[in-house]
Amino acid sequence: MSVSDCNLSRLHPLCLSSIRDICLTKLKIMEDKKFSITINASRSKVWDMLWGSETYPQWTQPFCEGSFAEGDWQEGSKMLFLDPKRDGMISKVAKNIPNEFLSLEMIGEVKKGVEDYDSPGAKAVIGGYENYTLTEANDETTVTAIIGGAAMPKEIEAYLIAAWPKALEALKTISEK
Repeated sequence: MSVSDCNLSRLHPLCLSSIRDICLTKLKIMEDKKFSITINASRSKVWDMLWGSETYPQWTQPFCEGSFAEGDWQEGSKMLFLDPKRDGMISKVAKNIPNEFLSLEMIGEVKKGVEDYDSPGAKAVIGGYENYTLTEANDETTVTAIIGGAAMPKEIEAYLIAAWPKALEALKTISEK
């Protein structure tokens, strides 16, 4: 995978395995970043839109077009978050309270369909996490995503900070249909 496969303004960790290898000397541990949005839909509908096999690729397009998830979202299970070339991240579902909370712990990366837990790039993401909390009040659901813990270049961190609001707006659009 090359940098030209995903425009830098559209990158997600799913598309970054090559860039991560290039930039290992510029890594720092990402501090917690919090993103939230209120959606005019029930908590169960928003949950289904977040993790549905057809809807997950829709709201994650701002990170990397064509990205998708493989796995069953069950607590303790492995999830693969992949781009169309099967590069991406490996996470473990650390906690799953349906319709309320999902925690993903990054444990490695995937390169050309091969799982990698030992390379410098894979080790850099270990300890990273994404926590999703859904709260419902007055027929609206607030989704809060907290990400952090992974080592990454400042440019990628800045990219993620810019992409998250767009992804949550996409989630809002598909959830309110």
